[in-house]
Parts: sequence; structure tokens; C-alpha cells
Amino acid sequence: MRALAVEDDPRIAADLAAALGAAGFRVETCADGEQAWFLGDTEEYDLVVLDLGLPGLDGLSVLKRWRANGRDIPVLVLTARGTWTERVEGIDAGADDYLPKPFRMEELVARARALVRRAAGRGSAVQRAGDLALDTNRMSVSLRGVPVPVTALEYRLLAYLVLNRDRTVPPTELLEHLYGDDDAREANALEAVIARLRRKLGAGVIGTRRGFGYFLQAGDPGA
Repeated sequence: MRALAVEDDPRIAADLAAALGAAGFRVETCADGEQAWFLGDTEEYDLVVLDLGLPGLDGLSVLKRWRANGRDIPVLVLTARGTWTERVEGIDAGADDYLPKPFRMEELVARARALVRRAAGRGSAVQRAGDLALDTNRMSVSLRGVPVPVTALEYRLLAYLVLNRDRTVPPTELLEHLYGDDDAREANALEAVIARLRRKLGAGVIGTRRGFGYFLQAGDPGA
């Protein structure tokens, strides 16, 4: 899962990147409103954590531009003020959730996970596809009740497939959400991760539609 953290305070930005990264997100950061607007308008993210007090272009204006352009990324807004009028303004502008500073990182991560699940139409923290169960809070995977050890990259891939289990996910989309722009997006790298997961889970869990992409066997590959 790919996240963008927009925060101009370097210490908070580093803490956000660390907390979200530990929660299974592939995190990118930026500290400027104009750059944030450009990234959110041109890249595909599963979540944006957006501070309102940004240089160049304030966070509320960034959010309004995204929504005006039809960008429906889940957005968790951060603000140092947190008055009820500001919260109303942020929600009216299209914020999906609101968190005033100071906040606990544990709460931010919980809200971030909930937003991603809600955006995918999945309410529970434990997501199931056939015999496969993925706990988004514990970041754990089990098959028929037996824990399966996975790496952070393998977890992110499985989490994305589980949250999109009603359709076939193209390789380019998986690469985008697994690696972002900082790593080489090579199909053979993705195939290597899929191969490792198939060895751990068995060949009948992750299916392939040639020319279309990957899906979970318990889902609907025809979507």
C-alpha cells in the first residue's frame, strides 16, 4: 500500500514515515503544498496524510484542488489548531478524517488503516479470502488458521490483493503500490515476490490471468 505524508516539520514527517512504514505502507514524504498537489494529482496513492499548515499552498487548498479534479484518494488531515470550524471546513473540502495535533502515532496508524479498508469497501481489520486471513492491525497472515511468516514486501502485496479481491489487479498497478517511484519497476521483480508467496501459501491462492494480472483464487477474477 502506497502512502503520501505531507508535512513541513521534518521531525513529524520522519515520525510519520517510520510509523506508517512499520504499519505496512510504502511511504513518500513532501513538505511543500505545490509539490503535494502535483504528486496527488499525478500519482496513485492508497492514502494521504495531509498537514494543513504548509508553505507555498496550504493543505486545504491542496485538498480542494484534488477533489475538484476528481481525485478520490483517502485523505487524513492534520492540523495544529483543530477548532470545530476548521474541522467542518476540512470535511466540507473533502477530508475523510481529521486529527488535531498533538496526536499519538498509534491513533494515526489506526485511522489510516481504517481509511484504506473503508475506501476498498472492507470494514473489518481481519480480511479473508477463502482459507487466507490477513490481519491489518497485527500485519499477520494465516492460512487455514496456521500463521505464515511473510516479509514486509510480501505483506504489502498480499494486503493489496486482499483489499482488491473482487478483481484482477494489473502488474503495473501492483508495482506502483509496492514500490512507488524510488525503485525500479520491473515485472520480474514482481514475479519473484509472487513466486515466493506461492511457495509459502501453495499454488492455489494467487491466480494469474495472462495479459491481465493477478487475483486471489477466492475472489472474482473476471472483474
